[in-house]
Amino acid sequence: MEVDGEARPFLLFSKPKPKRNNKREAEPRVETEPELPSPSLSSAVEPDNCHSDLALTAVAEKGDSEHAGDVDASAAAAVPSTFAELGLSQWLVDTCHSLGMRRPTAVQRQCIPRALEGRDVLGIAETGSGKTAAFALPILHRLGEDPFGVAALALAPTRELAAQLGEQFRALGAPLGLRCMVAIGGFDSLGQAKGLSRRPHVVVATPGRIATLIANDPDLAKVFSRTKFLVLDEADRVLDVNFEEDLRVIFGCLPKNRQTFLFSATISDNLRSLLELSGNKSYFFEAYEGFKTVDTLKQLYIHVPPDAKELYLLYLLSKMKEDNIRSVIVFVSTCRTCQYLDFLLEELGRPAVSLHSHKPQSRRLAALHNFRSNKVPVLLATDVASRGLDIQTVDLVINYDIPRDPRDYIHRVGRTARATRGGLSISFVVAQRDIRLLHEIEDVVGKQLGAYECEMSDVNKDVTKAFKAKRLANMRMADEGHEDKVQARKEQKKRTLARKRKHDE
Repeated sequence: MEVDGEARPFLLFSKPKPKRNNKREAEPRVETEPELPSPSLSSAVEPDNCHSDLALTAVAEKGDSEHAGDVDASAAAAVPSTFAELGLSQWLVDTCHSLGMRRPTAVQRQCIPRALEGRDVLGIAETGSGKTAAFALPILHRLGEDPFGVAALALAPTRELAAQLGEQFRALGAPLGLRCMVAIGGFDSLGQAKGLSRRPHVVVATPGRIATLIANDPDLAKVFSRTKFLVLDEADRVLDVNFEEDLRVIFGCLPKNRQTFLFSATISDNLRSLLELSGNKSYFFEAYEGFKTVDTLKQLYIHVPPDAKELYLLYLLSKMKEDNIRSVIVFVSTCRTCQYLDFLLEELGRPAVSLHSHKPQSRRLAALHNFRSNKVPVLLATDVASRGLDIQTVDLVINYDIPRDPRDYIHRVGRTARATRGGLSISFVVAQRDIRLLHEIEDVVGKQLGAYECEMSDVNKDVTKAFKAKRLANMRMADEGHEDKVQARKEQKKRTLARKRKHDE
């Protein structure tokens, strides 16, 4: 559901800016430096530019009488209702119509005009609200005027989201002959380095891969020396401490005179830190306050015995046709569980694909392509698929394992009920710990989940086949060495953490 906001100037260091008369007045001097809520973010943003590079303007919801007098003239004007009224080039307006984008969404109506004015933008809006077009269209508009060099670098937290962003840029920029390169792990780095040296118009990447390419060939830093736009999609994840060192490398290659666009479905402490460091150059849009799931999503839970999760999963998948469910994403907490369920469904003759970080990248993208193109109706995934993926046919999300963080729940269930469509989410509740996590989710989203009703006789209908498939799936896991892969990954993480601690000391 679209929620419009009214803009008001954000208060620099939480202190109001003095009103100016016609006569020039001196700026008040700030006596002390503000304390950063998140030290990791302060090191991710270059110190020389933290005040000007991401200065933001806050958005108040309608009816905020306390700040009614602060609403600027641009917000008081009529809100554009068509893409043409946003100030975009005609070829972009035509492209939007050809792609079925008839009217701009709330985040697009508010953010695109500010981006075209040259302002930095931080947009917080619910999943499926059109955030990608809110930053892609202004970039393409500017690129149409000056189509030379790397115009934009867009960073995403996962490989799959980066690949999707690349597809969306290509679709919107097709009339321009857009050259868009996706640089992600799992593919030949030498080929990607050569691709960067040819200076594509838009580079979409994960932070780790770009940092690695620059570290291996410092001359590649020059490729980004005139970049006009920096985009952080799912910004709360990109600004996470795990990407801190990579962002240092990347920001060191970018010009300070650029526009920065940050978009996310949830706001984090890191993003709040940027707000506290902000001035009045840029714009902050928030379509709702706090964490939220869309009203068109029906959210349920099932109490499941500890040894019967597979049975309940099979039962729900068997009802897809009856319930008019076109496709379903099943979220799990570990790569091992994801691969195990893949083998289980294969043994039972149920078509499914899996997506997790232990698979080669080419197979991950192939699995996602088969699911997106409706060749396979079931996607088994860890949280690598919980952010930003836009697949219109997903009618059901199953939380086979309940996530520990309510924000991850919001992103998971956001894969369905997108763009005002309806959807269903069902979460498995097994242990007392799951009940506690479920209550935390209910407190955060402000809704009480309903109980999913089913007959045990229906669930146990194929119990013999299911237990045979479980045994065969576990045997395949052992034969193909997946337990060894899990252990090797744990050891690698330990070594990485040890190196990081040693470096910090």
